[in-house]
Amino acid sequence: MGLFNFWKKEEDPAPEAEAVKEQIKDLGLDTSGMDISVDGDVVKVTGKAVSQEVKEKVIMAAGNLNGVAAVEDEVEGAAPVFHEVKKGDTLWKIAEDTLGDGSRYQEIFEANRPMLSDPDKIYPGQMLRIPQDGGASA
Repeated sequence: MGLFNFWKKEEDPAPEAEAVKEQIKDLGLDTSGMDISVDGDVVKVTGKAVSQEVKEKVIMAAGNLNGVAAVEDEVEGAAPVFHEVKKGDTLWKIAEDTLGDGSRYQEIFEANRPMLSDPDKIYPGQMLRIPQDGGASA
């Protein structure tokens, strides 16, 4: 549980809760047991997720939406581990820094699907989920 900050342009209006829910649903994420609300530019996620992976992906999906500055996590389960992409980062470098082995970059890519469509398409300010279970599942 905690508050996770995301990059937000000042001019981007905060999304409505229904728009956040619809975009998460469009990614194919199962939000059963979870409640998603919006207070200003902060998305609040509560309840119990179907899995730790889904919990983390919902937080990432909500936080990377235009107009969202932070996601408040009040979902049961372990605290997620995220990484903010810096200028010059690659998934290889991030895997080296966070998982101890650059060749594990594919695990980070898979852990962030469907939000990421290509391992080479990351950008500064983007938040990525770092798998903590020794590997990522699809």
